[in-house]
Amino acid sequence: MAARTVRRFHRTGTPHTDWCARDHRCGINEHRSADLIAAALGGRAVITRVRAGDTEYAEIRARIPLHSNENAARWQLAAALRLMRHLLDTVAVRPGALRSRTERLALGTARR
Repeated sequence: MAARTVRRFHRTGTPHTDWCARDHRCGINEHRSADLIAAALGGRAVITRVRAGDTEYAEIRARIPLHSNENAARWQLAAALRLMRHLLDTVAVRPGALRSRTERLALGTARR
């Protein structure tokens, strides 16, 4: 009877960033900053900077106390969604928005 061996997966971890928490928040291929917390009027918002692979993003979680009246709670949810859409529209990086100064074209010229 032949001996069985267990195949082990080997993953190369990514190095820690300057801003990551360097603790249990970091996974093998994901790094997370310490949470930044804003609290007001019984609500709470938490933002975390995350790098997964070569992509960085902000993860936002919010806890908003809802009114006991169903109609008022629905209004709050609609307002929160509308404001989140506005937030995304305001802070989202659009393609080409962050070109370096050396890539700027003179007026009236075309990119080849």
